[in-house]
Amino acid sequence: MSDTRTQPRRRRPCASAAALCLAVATGGCAVGPDFHRPAAPSVSGYTPATPPEATSSPQLAFGQDVSADWWTAYRSPALNALVAQALKANPDLEAARAALRAAQETLKAQQGALLPTIAADYNISRQQASGTPAPPLASNENLFTLHTAQVNIAYTLDVFGGIRRQTEQVGAQTEEQKFETEAAYLTLTTNVVAAAIQEASLRDQVEATRTIIRSEHDVLDLMRRQFELGQIARADLAAQETAVAQAEQTLPPLEKQLAQTRDLIADLTGRFPSEAPADQVDLATLALPDPLPVSLPSKLVEQRPDIRAAEANLHAASAGVGVAIANRLPNLTLTANAGGSATQIADLFSHSNGFWSLAGDVSQPIFQGGALYHRQKAAEAELDQAKAQYRSVVLAAFQNVADTLQALQSDARALNAAQTAEARAEESFAIAKRQLELGQVAGPTVLNAEQAYQAARVSQSQATASRYADTVALFQAMGGGWWNRNDAASPSDRRTD
Repeated sequence: MSDTRTQPRRRRPCASAAALCLAVATGGCAVGPDFHRPAAPSVSGYTPATPPEATSSPQLAFGQDVSADWWTAYRSPALNALVAQALKANPDLEAARAALRAAQETLKAQQGALLPTIAADYNISRQQASGTPAPPLASNENLFTLHTAQVNIAYTLDVFGGIRRQTEQVGAQTEEQKFETEAAYLTLTTNVVAAAIQEASLRDQVEATRTIIRSEHDVLDLMRRQFELGQIARADLAAQETAVAQAEQTLPPLEKQLAQTRDLIADLTGRFPSEAPADQVDLATLALPDPLPVSLPSKLVEQRPDIRAAEANLHAASAGVGVAIANRLPNLTLTANAGGSATQIADLFSHSNGFWSLAGDVSQPIFQGGALYHRQKAAEAELDQAKAQYRSVVLAAFQNVADTLQALQSDARALNAAQTAEARAEESFAIAKRQLELGQVAGPTVLNAEQAYQAARVSQSQATASRYADTVALFQAMGGGWWNRNDAASPSDRRTD
């Protein structure tokens, strides 16, 4: 009785070798340094001491998260509309997003280097062979058509991780572009909000300056009549004429700045200057965000796009060292091809016309004039440069936050002083008007009080705009809340298959 038990199949030597090579290629260690994210700075604050609380709102909320649409905290529909237009039509942001898409596709292309390449080839040729010593075909024909079809497979075994380091480097460069895009997004939104606030303040200043000029002209008209009646000296009239000229001199720079700010808003929203948006922010209707979120120092390095871009650049430089080292080590490539060749297409894949080949190639650089060595040293120097650049960006970011916090405290005091001055000037103007009604003072006294009040209005408008602008700067210094947007996922978290 024959034994019908299935005997264990012996693994073919070539299959075992291929499996071993694949395991080595995919599971081997990659040469060069492994990247680790730099630790957050071990500081507990942004300034030498906790900044004193402002005497008025807004208060600082340390540790509070930043909203992705932080500009809505100003509660201005016109401001929200301007930001929406800019995010939709600004060409710089569009270019940054296109650059990010290109980087992501480049990463996907680089990931394909880890896989074998397969190519199909078909060739047809018409040939005339020599009859000496004998025709090449069994049919003894010297003139014939030859069809050749084959499949070529090539696979570079990533034994030392050079390809993986290249992929890691491209991935880090993609991450850097992602955060450069976030930086462009943040810069655009903060520029739009700051420009809208500046435009509103300038409109108020222009209006107040024009009122001052009208008042100065009214005083000048009164003093001219008094001069004609011999009630005042010529020197007094000349002094007022000088005051009028000085007041008129302040208006053109304000009007120029207002026009240029409107042109800037048009540019930021993707429009030509002649197509400036109709939406205008009114300074009096803006709400001051209260409280203002201030991220902890340990979180700032994760939130600032410029810091994250510098970190990605450091990662790319680290991977570049591994690439340079791997280029100095042996390179192993496996190739295979199979196909058929015949004078008739129908016979192309017949058994007698088939051919195949397997080949392995190992190459080791021996002498290249020191080029590979010095490229490795250059990559190591670039890594040192990236480390210094990262630290510089972190220090600048913390300085930016500290400056903004100090500015907010100064703004609070300046605004309180400007509001007090405006209130006192308004009160003085009201008193002067009552005295004029009672015949206790002359008209020029009232006009002078009005001029002082209008000048106080200009100063108060400037102080208000400065405070709003510094709150915008704080949102920018905190990173703008990009991590809370649904479309801000990191490329490294996305599938690439």
